[in-house]
Amino acid sequence: MHKLTFPVSRYALSALALAMLVSCGKTEMPTPTAQVSAAAQTPQQAMPSPAGKTVVYQMFTRLFGNSNSANQPWGSIEQNGVGKFNDINDAALAGIKELGVSHVWYTGVLHHALIRDYSAYGISNDDPDVVKGRAGSPYAVKDYYSVNPDLAVDPAKRLEEFQALINRTHQHGLKVIIDIVPNHVARHYQSLDKPAGVEDFGASDDTSVEYKRDNNFYYVVGQPFQVPVAQNGYQPLGGEAHPLADGQFAENPAKWTGNGSRLAQPDFNDWYETVKINYGVKPDGSYDFDRLPANYADKSVAEHFAFWQGKSVPNSWLKFRDIAYYWLEKGVDGFRFDMAEMVPVEFWSFLNSSIKQKNPDAFLLAEVYNPALYRDYLHQGKMDYLYDKVEMYDSLKLIMQGKGSTDRIAQVQQGMADIESHMLHFLENHDEQRIASPEFAGDANKAKPAMVVSTLISSSPTMLYFGQEVGEAGALDSGFGDPSRTSIFDYAGVPAHQAWLNNGKYDGGQLSAEQQQLRQFYRVLLKLSASEAVFKGQYQPLHQLNKSTAGYTDKSYAFVRFDSKDKVVVVSNFDAEASQRYELQLPAELVRQWQLNQGEHQAKDLLGGADSVLKVEQGKTSLKVELPPLGSAVYKF
Repeated sequence: MHKLTFPVSRYALSALALAMLVSCGKTEMPTPTAQVSAAAQTPQQAMPSPAGKTVVYQMFTRLFGNSNSANQPWGSIEQNGVGKFNDINDAALAGIKELGVSHVWYTGVLHHALIRDYSAYGISNDDPDVVKGRAGSPYAVKDYYSVNPDLAVDPAKRLEEFQALINRTHQHGLKVIIDIVPNHVARHYQSLDKPAGVEDFGASDDTSVEYKRDNNFYYVVGQPFQVPVAQNGYQPLGGEAHPLADGQFAENPAKWTGNGSRLAQPDFNDWYETVKINYGVKPDGSYDFDRLPANYADKSVAEHFAFWQGKSVPNSWLKFRDIAYYWLEKGVDGFRFDMAEMVPVEFWSFLNSSIKQKNPDAFLLAEVYNPALYRDYLHQGKMDYLYDKVEMYDSLKLIMQGKGSTDRIAQVQQGMADIESHMLHFLENHDEQRIASPEFAGDANKAKPAMVVSTLISSSPTMLYFGQEVGEAGALDSGFGDPSRTSIFDYAGVPAHQAWLNNGKYDGGQLSAEQQQLRQFYRVLLKLSASEAVFKGQYQPLHQLNKSTAGYTDKSYAFVRFDSKDKVVVVSNFDAEASQRYELQLPAELVRQWQLNQGEHQAKDLLGGADSVLKVEQGKTSLKVELPPLGSAVYKF
């Protein structure tokens, strides 16, 4: 998800958008045009998989290598600076790799609408009236076959510079993920770098009708687009004069807005800088393509791919398939799909099975926020992973804020038991508040127990947002949007991250002792998760069993991870004030399953704390636990 709205959350989707979400019924409809053909297999660079879990490092590419600390609200590149592809050098990638990372998600690399004059390179200027921020939202893509010219030392060679970064990333044993934003594109879409034979979105649309299956957009017939009426004193570019900032934007007829608004003049809180893509969903919510039979939830990716061969699909499906193929051929190893639930699940079956034909190991991560749809998008849509936002992240956030009980963790994980390996965990990303911000927890250390639980409780991947590991607080007023989140709309520096960046040395030379300790915590934890195969093994909670154990509170959480070789007990203390001491109880059935002998077993803390002893006595097994405030231990024996 991306905060395209200014003061209002994107969770408040329009009734139209909700009506157009996936339905997994069996009805099939005749579809008369564009035929699907099989794709040729293209080998991808082979890299060893981690022994343990996958770790994704999300980098906001524009901000990552920027050493400029001016941070003028609404500032230009000249004032505030910008990170380049070339700034992500060997030292930077080595620093990422040492965190146990296997995949780097380069956020915001596609060419999106922004306010800077690149007309010397043939790029049309974008209108501030339909761009949010000066640097623009990375989720208002203007050219799917190119990359952001801001990120290149030589904008004329921007694709070559990104290709060099892909190659450099691979040389460090890291895989590359980029965004695909299927639900919407920038209001002014214009591809300069598209391959021969590729046509821009909307170029052949019949604009005399609201809907046609092979139109790429929906139209408000007979009405021109009108810029929304601003709220709360908002002015494009903070009020700075600009020749195109006149309250007008030429679009006739108006197109439906990205979040589904059918108004020629959308509301200020709509995603007015984007237009919605038509996937063959009619305005009444019915479908203009073949539906997947219900039993395809149990079928393989290859069977999904076979299903679509020879079938007619909407033109937008083919356009996005070709876009994915283009980037796979450049060495991209996977995609993060924005707002996937606003696109029908059949499209994902089509796209993802096509991608897997090109690269069976492609990493496919989707943003889906409705838990009732999780299994549809995993099983029918053939996603590899979904955000575990609404369940795990939201629960851990409340606990970190002192508003929730650890009881909720066990409930969430139990409810995800059948899909837990597919639910990616995180505590920060570009949409969410920084943990260290006063609006969230006010202290980066409060993430420690939550990060241990989030990282080790399941076999799913873990994601780390750049700057999280050094306690970035997101306190800046950068222009569009409010503090507590690091800006994705404007040119800015990221102060805590810049202390690790250290003017391009990437050696942490300006970090405080506390920041160094925090980064070391993340390094040890994430490398542990990536190197120990046991964290791909089985999970069993110890929470309910120990709720009556003396010293164990609703700010404690304990569980075990085990496989045929190793046994690990994880304990965390979410209390920021008090230490915890208790004799953690293990169930007799588990001890029998593990075939533990009577007596004492040494338990080593893999996080580097004090070791302990597991005592197996007749009818009772206990582990002595002593944790400082916000402390955790990972005992292996």
